[in-house]
Amino acid sequence: MLVSVIAGGAGFIGSNLLAFLAEENRQLVILDNLSRGREVYLDEIQNLYPDTVHFIKMDLSNHIHTLNAFEFAKTFGEIDEVWHLAANSDIPAGVNDPNIDLKDTFLTTFNLLEVMRNFKTLNFHFASSSAIYGDLGAAILHESIGPLLPISNYGAMKLASEALTSACTESYLNRANVFRFPNVVGIPATHGVILDFIHKLIENPNTLNVLGDGTQQKSYLHVSDLVAAMLKIRSQPIRSKINVVNIGPVDEGVSVQWIAEQVTKRISPFAKIEFGMGNKGWVGDVPRFTYSTEKLQSYGWKPNLNSAGAVIRAIDEIASQLGQ
Repeated sequence: MLVSVIAGGAGFIGSNLLAFLAEENRQLVILDNLSRGREVYLDEIQNLYPDTVHFIKMDLSNHIHTLNAFEFAKTFGEIDEVWHLAANSDIPAGVNDPNIDLKDTFLTTFNLLEVMRNFKTLNFHFASSSAIYGDLGAAILHESIGPLLPISNYGAMKLASEALTSACTESYLNRANVFRFPNVVGIPATHGVILDFIHKLIENPNTLNVLGDGTQQKSYLHVSDLVAAMLKIRSQPIRSKINVVNIGPVDEGVSVQWIAEQVTKRISPFAKIEFGMGNKGWVGDVPRFTYSTEKLQSYGWKPNLNSAGAVIRAIDEIASQLGQ
């Protein structure tokens, strides 16, 4: 029996991926410290596949704990792949305390790769980020652009993780897919601008305070399209040991002002939107970027929803999740 280890599998993206992996007649071992994820997010898949889905609450930045988790996973069969979706997703927190991203974003990668070497697990699927590019203004962000100069500790630790992954393909990994994510929306929402806006309007239905002047413009992808893209990349024949791919919609995105207006319309139509100063919401925020997804499209993939459609669907999903 083949075993997939999913690090961060109880989180937003991992919990959406599990159903597809379970259909492949695999054993799934989920490792998560539940800092953002929730064990309840696994209830549905565990009920459907009670003998397939196994969960361990643990700290992946601890080498011994990671080693023990792989020992447990090995009891179900051959560990042939690791999905690394675990990271600190709170960029401002990582700016305030760099140790957060060192521990939760980089050391998780380091330990997983080291333990994979021990267990001769040769296939690695890594969730990276558009944050590795830094702020390149109006440049179209494609996979071979450079230099890469991230402006947040989160982006720096993701880039360091990419570099370590590349080094491991030289020494022992058979295959590494590096997925560079855009802004991903949907449920179960654990963080992000839509969730933040809805929480603010629940707390104060009369006013929505927005970080920055609202001109920030980014691309958004619904989590259902993201999962489909990752699986499409994984299904490709091996052309090189490391495959770095931008995942995102095929449009130029939407503004934060537009998102604020759509959330207000859904939650509190008469609320006043008050904007801050400047085009950055926080230190380390990239106010505008345009992703090239030509490489991904060459595999025959396109999203079902554009940025606007993804945001509108996510607003309704997250509002319903919160009982609105």
